[in-house]
Amino acid sequence: MVRLAGGAFQMGHDGPDGYPQDGEGPAHTVTLSPFWIDTVAVSTTRFAAFVDATGYRTEAETYGWSFVFAGLLPPDFPPTRAVAQAPWWRQVEGADWRHPEGPQSDLADRPDHPAVHVSWTDAVAYTRWAGVRLPSEAEWEYAARGGLIGSHYPWGDEREPGGTHRMNVWQGEFPTVNTAADGYVGTAPVTAFEPNGYGLLNTTGNVWEWCSDAFARDAYERSAAVDPTGPDETGLRVLRGGSYLCHESYCFRYRVDSRSSNTPDSSAGNVGFRCASDA
Repeated sequence: MVRLAGGAFQMGHDGPDGYPQDGEGPAHTVTLSPFWIDTVAVSTTRFAAFVDATGYRTEAETYGWSFVFAGLLPPDFPPTRAVAQAPWWRQVEGADWRHPEGPQSDLADRPDHPAVHVSWTDAVAYTRWAGVRLPSEAEWEYAARGGLIGSHYPWGDEREPGGTHRMNVWQGEFPTVNTAADGYVGTAPVTAFEPNGYGLLNTTGNVWEWCSDAFARDAYERSAAVDPTGPDETGLRVLRGGSYLCHESYCFRYRVDSRSSNTPDSSAGNVGFRCASDA
């Protein structure tokens, strides 16, 4: 972890290139107390240590399935139910954190990749075991920005400065052609790419990351000015940072000022988390 000093920063996004329906605005000033946060997302190795110590079963394991991106499945994979509005998501029996693409897959070559198919409930269970917590949404954005003001990315406003790839997102035409120009088709190691100004890696792209807050579209309109912890609603939880499946043509959410949400029991092959703690 790194200790961050906190203080005032500008949170959110008012520009026309975002998603107002996600509640990205209004941009507003938030003041945070000092806190600690992981420089990287929790890896499969770290998550395995938790499971080995506690015998914990994730919700995907309990349900017996999770969502996998169809493009990562082998060509002869049997047909399964797809999400109506996003048919590239397939319900795969036996997909879980140990088997990211289903029973035919494993973690042999992914000890340093982020743990995925982890629900918000699973992430909270891990943090309780580890004596830490999930970051608040405000803490996450402050840390992800790395000290920059008003930028879309942890390094500035240009997605690929000087032609250099700085994150793991979809390259090509979604969802049919991924050129892997950034070096990765699925997840990347948690230490891939350059750190931001605070030493954090992969705060955009790679995997969505759970925050502690409940989600509401108007959360910023009624946010506390000091150490906000989100609204009281409990139906959805905040996700931040985008993933390896984000593409500007349909999901320009690989930004430090973007946000999304899902139910606390949901899991997928592009969702993970990092931890925080009080300073």
